[in-house]
Amino acid sequence: MAAKSHEEEHHNKAFGWAARDQSGVLSPFQFSRRSTGEKDVRFKVLFCGICHSDLHMAKNEWGMSTYPLVPGHEIVGQVTEVGSKVERFKVGDKVGVGCLVGSCHSCDSCSSNLENYCPDMILTYSAKYHDGTITYGGYSDIMVADEHFVVRIPDNLPLDAAAPLLCAGITVYSPLRFFDLDKPGMHVGVVGLGGLGHVAVKFAKAMGVKVTVISTSPGKKQEALDHLGADSFLVSRDEDGMQAAVGTMDGIIDTVSATHPISPLIGLLKTRGKLVLVGAPVKPLELSVFPLIMGGKIVGGSGIGGMKETQEMIDFAARNNITADIEVISMDYVNTAMERLLKGDVKYRFVIDIGNTLKI
Repeated sequence: MAAKSHEEEHHNKAFGWAARDQSGVLSPFQFSRRSTGEKDVRFKVLFCGICHSDLHMAKNEWGMSTYPLVPGHEIVGQVTEVGSKVERFKVGDKVGVGCLVGSCHSCDSCSSNLENYCPDMILTYSAKYHDGTITYGGYSDIMVADEHFVVRIPDNLPLDAAAPLLCAGITVYSPLRFFDLDKPGMHVGVVGLGGLGHVAVKFAKAMGVKVTVISTSPGKKQEALDHLGADSFLVSRDEDGMQAAVGTMDGIIDTVSATHPISPLIGLLKTRGKLVLVGAPVKPLELSVFPLIMGGKIVGGSGIGGMKETQEMIDFAARNNITADIEVISMDYVNTAMERLLKGDVKYRFVIDIGNTLKI
């Protein structure tokens, strides 16, 4: 029995990089994953995207971090073990885990395939799991998750460029679908051309939608039009250009996480138009109600997506050859990558090559 326990301990040993305090500096860290339960999928992590929220969490900027903290919720890899009651996956499958690894399965949200809005949703890292342990993310060599929260990655999607879809991708795909901004011929604005925004352009174009990128940076115009295929480009500080576009858009997906004025964006909407916020500014935004009333307009929010929709998004991406634009980095470059991310110095998502560069 003791020998088995020792084997199990060795089997569950995991290695990764963790932040120990609010400095947010990451360094090598050894910890234990739970044993593979009957409904669990265990997989070798090959790639993990770096989301801006990893930076916020590493530095406890949202006041909810638990240290040591292993970030990462854009995790992809290959299955090495499945529990006895797992039905959807087998050893060798390509899989991914996004922002959540648990929910209550009994509330209205869970019953509607909206686990992402469950009051008891369990985040992939720095959260308390059902067994009382703290969850650790994908900046690590192995991952164990309940099969309900595991996504199948189609064979034609490259794993490295598919990883960011598990957060950035579903974050923009879900509001396009839910707010009915996915109909061919509609006109949708995308605010911010970063990790989320560039994927939003790709999804909207694949849905047959006319896309205008709205940015503070005139230098991103060529990238938006020529590389990403946007139909037009608006500089938000160009008053004449913004005025000319008033009342022309069916909806806007706002991906910006910095505090910014939203009244000019509301002005761009047609009657009954929808402004959907998916960025998360720390400070409250100023909202003038009068333009909403006069135009029957809506300001809404959207956060990631449920598991059914996340799989739907990945399958849609595979059918339409949609991937994130990435810069692949080694594990020991992660702190430099975080500094560059803070400055916006990435096109458009860092992805860590865990499989080849995480040294144990």
